[in-house]
Amino acid sequence: MQVMLFLADTFFSLLMYVFLLRLMMQWTRADFRNPLAQSILRLTNWLIMPLRRVLPPMGRIDTASVIAVFAVALVQTAALSILLVAALPPALDWLITAALESVRSALWLYFWAIFVYALSSLIAPGVRSAVSDLLESLCEPVLERIRRAVPSIAGLDLSPMWAGIIIQVLLILLR
Repeated sequence: MQVMLFLADTFFSLLMYVFLLRLMMQWTRADFRNPLAQSILRLTNWLIMPLRRVLPPMGRIDTASVIAVFAVALVQTAALSILLVAALPPALDWLITAALESVRSALWLYFWAIFVYALSSLIAPGVRSAVSDLLESLCEPVLERIRRAVPSIAGLDLSPMWAGIIIQVLLILLR
């Protein structure tokens, strides 16, 4: 039973992260010609494209991507509940749990993206790759806002550290 729970949780978490990446790439206006971005598009088109025919975007918000992320969270919550207690949760609890899981996953995705982005800038500064370009387009809008509030100290950019602290505080508040 533990193996099934682990496999279901891992599968749905990875699926959630792929859909969240697509949503975040749209919000940050990432370069969709990037090979990694193209892979994310191909992995998510099976659900996004049919939803997009029914749900038009609202401004910069792609409603199809938002609904897809929430739908994956709903299915994940249902699957894990069925595996744990052999029943679906009550409707309101199901919706709230799925919404919280979506937000938590987005925060964790940003935490790790910022961590890898900062680490790569320390290990290989100035090296360009598809991953570094995508991470830059995802992380810089968040880090730029923090840089305005907290300037660098002696040339050391502390914005990734502050972003990590803020994200961790938000995750604690969501528990």
